[in-house]
Amino acid sequence: MISSLFSSTINHLLAREPWAREKLAAHAGKVACLDAGIVAVCVKAAPDGMLEPASAEEAINVTIRAKPADLPLIAQHRDRAFSYVRVEGDADFANTISQLSQSLKWEAEEDLSRLFGDIAAARIVSGARATVDAAKSTQQKLAENLAEYFLEENPMLVRPHAVNEFAGEVARLRDDVERLGKRIEKLEGRG
Repeated sequence: MISSLFSSTINHLLAREPWAREKLAAHAGKVACLDAGIVAVCVKAAPDGMLEPASAEEAINVTIRAKPADLPLIAQHRDRAFSYVRVEGDADFANTISQLSQSLKWEAEEDLSRLFGDIAAARIVSGARATVDAAKSTQQKLAENLAEYFLEENPMLVRPHAVNEFAGEVARLRDDVERLGKRIEKLEGRG
């Protein structure tokens, strides 16, 4: 079920990009498994350059593993998505998947214009972008305020400069204690 939904979604993007279908068609019959720990999706490249769900009996040519904790980073930084994953198997097929994951983009405005018209689609997309930008800005301000609170008002965090300064003072104190101990030993030896 998940493999079918995933295939349909990616096929929607592939349908508009002949160059992408051509790249994928070169790997016809190969199976890729995307394993995110909590769910695994296995799909097969079809001769027409589209994807289809792979059956459980088919041999997997490439496995792309991602930690669940890295999924938000992958979604946020699609251009570096493959730096967060571990790839096992056919390197050429994995490279094609990487190129497609970086290049294929959903044109939301185009899809929405078929349903609502051009003007409404443009307004929906710009409203969604404004909402996402506002959420990012709010998240950034919240992170800055929390950092300031935990550094200044309720110190639970320490600035690296303060830690380095403290470590230097401890080292000086240790050296002073060692020198004092040696002086005491010398004085006791004379007396």
